[in-house]
Amino acid sequence: MARSRSKINREFEIEIDGFSHDGRGVGRLDGKTVFVAGALVGETVRVKQTGRNRHFDEAETLEVLKASPDRVTPRCPHFGVCAGCVLQHLAVDQQITAKHKVLMENLTRIGHVEPAHVLEPLSDAAWGYRRKGRFSVRFVEKKGRTVVGFRETNPRFVAELSECHTIIPALGEKIPALAALVDSLDGKRAIPQIEFITGGGPIVLVFRHLEPLSDADQQRLLAFAKDSGFAVFLQPGGIDTVRPLWPESVDLDFSIPAFDLSLAFRPLDFIQVNDGLNQKMIASALDLLDPQPGDRVLDLFCGLGNFTLPLARRAGQVVGVEGDAGLVARARENAQRNGLTNVEFHAADLAKDLASEAWMKQGFDKLLLDPPRAGAAEVLAQMPLKGIRRIVYVSCHPGSLARDAGFLVRERGYTLKAAGAMDMFPHTAHVESIALFEK
Repeated sequence: MARSRSKINREFEIEIDGFSHDGRGVGRLDGKTVFVAGALVGETVRVKQTGRNRHFDEAETLEVLKASPDRVTPRCPHFGVCAGCVLQHLAVDQQITAKHKVLMENLTRIGHVEPAHVLEPLSDAAWGYRRKGRFSVRFVEKKGRTVVGFRETNPRFVAELSECHTIIPALGEKIPALAALVDSLDGKRAIPQIEFITGGGPIVLVFRHLEPLSDADQQRLLAFAKDSGFAVFLQPGGIDTVRPLWPESVDLDFSIPAFDLSLAFRPLDFIQVNDGLNQKMIASALDLLDPQPGDRVLDLFCGLGNFTLPLARRAGQVVGVEGDAGLVARARENAQRNGLTNVEFHAADLAKDLASEAWMKQGFDKLLLDPPRAGAAEVLAQMPLKGIRRIVYVSCHPGSLARDAGFLVRERGYTLKAAGAMDMFPHTAHVESIALFEK
């Protein structure tokens, strides 16, 4: 054990020749893989080892001895401490290139498939794009004040942010004011998080509180809301307990102009974080799926109808299926809101056999799916895919997409016609991607 501990803090030089899925540089020392935080491909760095594993070691960059031409100065003063971003030291145009490589390596290594055509990567604004997220809140006894921010690279701690350049500017500049507000509350120790979300209108802040807030605290929150223009909601328990403090009612929606659509949502609903990229992603998905007036299309993991409703503008009939009954209710309201009568929504456990569902028995011509990080293995294994000529798979995790791509190609007779990366979260290691399968 003594030997193990002595190696943890050792310093050494290493050449970086790879890029990991979580944004770290990858090198080899004495034949063993080393993951290095803060290092880029092509660099030689001096590092300090921070972790040991049977198959790999971990380290952090102390000094860049030979810099990559793609290295840039991070914009944010909190870079390297806050875990919200891990790629600000890499030029923006190279970030999407690196993510594209991660996608292709996953398809080859995990799925043992290659796309016949590589799609041009999609990207949009690199700064001020994040319209939904969650701040961690903690009263730090040693500092004697409340800290508001994202988790540090050491997840036990909350980064004390003075600013954030990836969040929409109206909020990213107000984090210190938010921390001061919570610090002024009697119940500051009972507030673990603040969620934020916006569409095209007001910014909503949802304060989660583990104990009832005093009248005085509610008045302080009310005054902050009126002064800042932010809509403030309180959440004493589960999702169903969320209620507005001020104003009494808030209309939340976002638009998809290319399809003349407006989608309403609630403060804790899932919406795509990056509005500009979402618009491009929807257009790309529909171009690939190519819905025709005579097509019957199935959209799985449909949420509020982000893809379903644009599909309904093009296809003959569209069915959206989602596991969250609340989102299904909102999707139906959105269909009515936009005057669409050729679309229906259903709540269902997508891991279970769907063959007996009435909406499934009629069959489909095309399928779009946008599953969570775990992917769609269970869904695809039980899905009656007969008759579905074309599938568009939108993914937020390249590993699960690669696994499912291998299944569709080898087990279900599809060809991977095209795939490409999308930069939904610039400056993070998150890889969004899209793939097209055809019979």
